[in-house]
Amino acid sequence: MGWQLRPQGVGNASAVELGSAMATIELDSRPWLTIDCGGEGLTAYMAQYGEAPRSLFITHTHLDHVAGFERLFVDSYFDERWRGKVRLYVPAGLVPLLHQRVGDYPNPLAEGGANFWDAFQVIPVGDAFWHEGVRLEVFATRHHWPGTSFGLRLHGSVVWTGDTRPIPEVLTRFADAGELVAHDCALHGNPSHSGIEDLEREYPPELLSRCVFYHYANAEEGRELEARGHRVARAGEAIALAESTAARAGQ
Repeated sequence: MGWQLRPQGVGNASAVELGSAMATIELDSRPWLTIDCGGEGLTAYMAQYGEAPRSLFITHTHLDHVAGFERLFVDSYFDERWRGKVRLYVPAGLVPLLHQRVGDYPNPLAEGGANFWDAFQVIPVGDAFWHEGVRLEVFATRHHWPGTSFGLRLHGSVVWTGDTRPIPEVLTRFADAGELVAHDCALHGNPSHSGIEDLEREYPPELLSRCVFYHYANAEEGRELEARGHRVARAGEAIALAESTAARAGQ
């Protein structure tokens, strides 16, 4: 019971067998807020919970993180219980990029009469937002191009970096309350993603001890990261989190 993080996928864009990087924060074993909407990740989500996600935060718009949106549109639009009620928390700067990637098609339905965003409640967010009376924080990361990728913090419980290079100065601010830090990490880094040597060089041991790594290339790479003394995430596992100390509405 309490807070948990359940990854739907932990691989990079080419690691189909590991699933696209995506996770759900659970509260009392029920999905509370989902992070991203990749293709393989959405399949895993629906197998786990028996329905599509009803609230999501989007970190960035690379297709391994948003390719599930066409299926999510169909599921939401044709279910009158959820049409226009699936909450999408989107960092404000990503709204036009998300529209270009998944929403900008001349006619979402052949029959006409539908706009892509009719299926959703799009909520542009800044440095923080409220979800079900709990305040979450948003921070910029270093991935591919400035201003296009963001991480998420549930104070006291979990920090999800999203895809990123090392960001020690950012995590000094946004992971300073003992949170588990789910971090982009592969065996070898590149200009858009962290490698383990990057993180071992940039992050203090105390922070590394709280990290669980995802976005690696294959199962063997995950085992190699573990052999170096680190923790790796695996799709479908429930990772226990500390009780959140985030601000609550009315307190």
